[in-house]
Amino acid sequence: MKKLLVLALLAIQGIAGALAAEVSIMPQPVKLEIAEGEMVINPKTTIILMDNSLRSTAQIFADDIAVFFDSKPLKVSSSHRKATDKSIYLALNKSLAAEEYSLLVNTNGTLIEGGSAAGVFYGLQSLRQMIIQTDGKVPYCTIEDKPTFAYRGVHLDVCRHFFTVEEVKEYIDIIAAHKINRFHFHLTDDQGWRIEIKRYPELTKVGSVRTETLVGHGGSSNEYDGTPYGGYYTQKQLRDIVKYAAERHITVIPEIEMPGHARGALAALPWLGCTDEYIPVWTRWGVTPEIMCAGKETTYEFLENVLAEVIEIFPSEYIHIGGDEAPRNRWKECPHCQERIKAEGLASEAELQSYLVARIEKYLHAHGRKMIGWDEILEGGVTPTATIMSWQGARGGINAAKKGNYVVMTPNSHLYFDFYQTETKEGEPLAIGGYLPVEKVYQYNPYRKLNDEEKKYILGVQCNLWTEYIGEFDHLTSMLLPRLAALSDVQWAENRRNEETLRPRMEQMRKLYDCYGWNYAKFYYEGRK
Repeated sequence: MKKLLVLALLAIQGIAGALAAEVSIMPQPVKLEIAEGEMVINPKTTIILMDNSLRSTAQIFADDIAVFFDSKPLKVSSSHRKATDKSIYLALNKSLAAEEYSLLVNTNGTLIEGGSAAGVFYGLQSLRQMIIQTDGKVPYCTIEDKPTFAYRGVHLDVCRHFFTVEEVKEYIDIIAAHKINRFHFHLTDDQGWRIEIKRYPELTKVGSVRTETLVGHGGSSNEYDGTPYGGYYTQKQLRDIVKYAAERHITVIPEIEMPGHARGALAALPWLGCTDEYIPVWTRWGVTPEIMCAGKETTYEFLENVLAEVIEIFPSEYIHIGGDEAPRNRWKECPHCQERIKAEGLASEAELQSYLVARIEKYLHAHGRKMIGWDEILEGGVTPTATIMSWQGARGGINAAKKGNYVVMTPNSHLYFDFYQTETKEGEPLAIGGYLPVEKVYQYNPYRKLNDEEKKYILGVQCNLWTEYIGEFDHLTSMLLPRLAALSDVQWAENRRNEETLRPRMEQMRKLYDCYGWNYAKFYYEGRK
């Protein structure tokens, strides 16, 4: 009898072990325990709301999982009379942190509780992965989970190449599936101005279109395609994108570049420059010497007028003001800039840029917003309230954190997703350069060289996806995926990453990508580095 009991227990453990191997969650949860038994989830499953404020979150899941079932969306109901032991229950639990969730699957059904609708949404993302992995036969399990970082970002450049509203929404769908909560929207640059500003219609009439585009690599090619290229988003479209993202618990952070990377604006409004000379929208990649004049008061009036409209469109806490790669040689020769330097008692052109940044930050603070900028804004000194996005490696972020400035880490060495994915580059489309395989993304340590007190200033981690060499949406997603899956572990589960479980979990993510037709790079899965 004792022997039979032992054999039975071993059989149960074997079943649980097999199910544990069959399902996995990306990013890695705090706790995942598998038990014997399973719940079948299918198109007839009803989602029961324990709190009606969760209806939008539930409906998104119902629509998304219907794609897997090739069916109508699952029913969402707030009537408990429709509840069964085959239902999915969604509830709020105020004892949990806002983005924390618990997920329980047992004989009573599936219960997901979150500290807010965001937490419930993340629990549903985990459930979606398990449904797809098991063909709807979800094992009885207990999951407890919460993120390491409050800021989990993904960036998109729509200036070098433009993507439609529907493509941006699909991009948001992809990042939402990885529990991302910040979408950094790069809207203005040398190669095009992409946001409607009603006070300055020239910005989109002139500044959104370049006459042609460079063919080949920016460092060596002098060939152009001879075809005008442009596009921009109306304010109505941008509000639609913001709403779509918010429903998926993602905040859209707009970036308006200043004072460099501004030829889109300078082409439309030449008086923004130091000489008032007309300069066309740029047709090449890289860094242009042209820059906004930091001496003229009209430049500050322009920037404040633009930001006034940006603030009305985007409710995000942060507004990104760029500040990177701003060559200041024009300022050395500009009488307006030199007069401003003298009048303000500044010591250099670098301090003049800091003066501009500080004025803009003051404006944003007066309107209830915070400023974030690339790490170059550190060069002439910044206020203690400026938030730094560290892209030139980690040094800028480390130094800023040590001084008490909040930081988002996005070093090009580990988090620039426009880099090549293999060392040989064989079979890859043209890219800007670099080499960033999945493994290197996964190994990134955002806390390097920081003590426990300094670590508190690291808000989070973000990948950047610049599009000089990416003109099609399928190409875009293949640069994002599957590297984003590895990054999501860094962002959500930094303190519990496990390289031994990475590959099997990455393999399971392919099922999610295939289900929704999201194009992804195959190099990692083919064992190529």
